[in-house]
Amino acid sequence: MNELKVSNDTLEFEVPAVLDERGKLTEDCARQARTVMDTHGLVILTSLLSDEEADAGLALIRQTIEDPDRSRGAFASETDNRYARRDFCSLPSTPPVTGFAARLAQRLEGVISEYCGRSRPLLEVTTLTSYLGSSHQYIHRDPAGVISLFAAVEDVSEQQGGTVFIPGTHLYGGSESRHGGSAHALIDLFRVQCNYRILRHNLKKLWDMRNGKGAPLAPGEFLDRVFSTKWDQHQPNLLRFALGKNSQFSLRGLGPRNLWRLYHHRDALNGQFRLVQTAPRKGTIILYRSDLLHAGPDNRSPQPRRLFSMSIARDIVEPKFWNDGYSPHPTLAAHPLCFGDLLDSPDLPAPLTEAR
Repeated sequence: MNELKVSNDTLEFEVPAVLDERGKLTEDCARQARTVMDTHGLVILTSLLSDEEADAGLALIRQTIEDPDRSRGAFASETDNRYARRDFCSLPSTPPVTGFAARLAQRLEGVISEYCGRSRPLLEVTTLTSYLGSSHQYIHRDPAGVISLFAAVEDVSEQQGGTVFIPGTHLYGGSESRHGGSAHALIDLFRVQCNYRILRHNLKKLWDMRNGKGAPLAPGEFLDRVFSTKWDQHQPNLLRFALGKNSQFSLRGLGPRNLWRLYHHRDALNGQFRLVQTAPRKGTIILYRSDLLHAGPDNRSPQPRRLFSMSIARDIVEPKFWNDGYSPHPTLAAHPLCFGDLLDSPDLPAPLTEAR
């Protein structure tokens, strides 16, 4: 994406997964992962799943997507879901799905248990699939008090739209004291700067699609994505942008005071913060704090991007706020699970490959 300056170097956030004889992260590996997580707000654990295990996760995703009665997500971009640009949907709490989630939770216990107590609820298990022509999400935070996980069940390329993070923008006690006591103000400015460029990128892309370049638009799609009154926080909707109806980014963020601050602090913004795009290999797991700034880019490849995702509360989360970023399947809502339930599932099977 030319509008944003994005780094694809994720080495600083990567920890090679090392498993013990029980199939769990070794204590030393878990300690390294926790240090990276605390410092940057995310950690990328490479080769946590074998190819066979990743294939099992991919099969669960495909089985869900092929179900015409699947439970669509009420988050991210409803318009993209409606026009089959994305397929964000919840996975049912079947034994295979719950077993796969339990395997991840048990393997990562040494990291997740640092943040989530056993009684904390499993908020959702989902598939995040993105197709050619999808929109680039605005830089945002998910509802606070959650640890989220992405599992790459197949290789993800840069063109497929691996998640973009802004390391170090997570919130914690005293986090505002960084950068001379102005950390939060500078972070908010950087977010405005990024989202303005994302708005321009999405509008240009849609205009090109309207003129026959790239993925063809469906009837009514251009108007729905640019001028609709329908609620959607991640479309380049000029009407809701002008009316200030988009909480992620609207004209309110470009007032004279903010424009002056953006100009005045331009060097500090570009020097203190950076965008990092992940392109995880098959079997890689990304753990991140929900209050870390991030975004799901648009897929610019004809190949779908598929990720397995789950989120566990690390604090008390008011249920009315769950729907702002999490969509539990009706079967999970009817029969809730907590982190302890996943840990107490049948013994973790031995890794399907030799110990790493």
